[in-house]
Amino acid sequence: MSFKCVGVDNEGILVLGATNIPWVLDSAIRRRFEKRIYIPLPEAHARTDMFKLHLGNTAHSLTDADFRDLGKKTNGYSGADISVIVRDALMQPVRKVQSATHFKKVRAKSPLNPNEICDDMLTPCSPGDPNALEMTWVDVPGDKLLEPIVGASDMQRSLANTKPTVNDQDLEKLKKFTEDFGQEG
Repeated sequence: MSFKCVGVDNEGILVLGATNIPWVLDSAIRRRFEKRIYIPLPEAHARTDMFKLHLGNTAHSLTDADFRDLGKKTNGYSGADISVIVRDALMQPVRKVQSATHFKKVRAKSPLNPNEICDDMLTPCSPGDPNALEMTWVDVPGDKLLEPIVGASDMQRSLANTKPTVNDQDLEKLKKFTEDFGQEG
């Protein structure tokens, strides 16, 4: 959510400014920008796309339904808030590896040669897993570590620990500023 301020001079140069606190702009600055446009917080479909965008090419097990669910659950979150959630979720597999007390051997692509399949890659597991080997991540050879991929539970855990940074008071101030000086986007 932000305000975009647009001004054009006689040379054809476009000046664009953005702020989340437009009410602190003095009248001289407001006069120099011909348009003041309110850009609201993203809607559910945009938030859904933002989760996908922030994950990029990172391996994950999220489905389209998972992404839609995240989009619905993040009403009131800004694009920056969603970025924080995704960055935190990307760290969840690292945390799993670091806190694991047991690993198990799995069949997976070699990290050194993606064309080679290894039967002895090690990934974190619960102590109750029938193939569990008691060890910590420091005991696992670097070329044998298979880090878990990011999943829906990682995103949900990060979402539960991340609150939106925009509050109702800020939204009311923006609404009032738009009524007094701005335009809807």
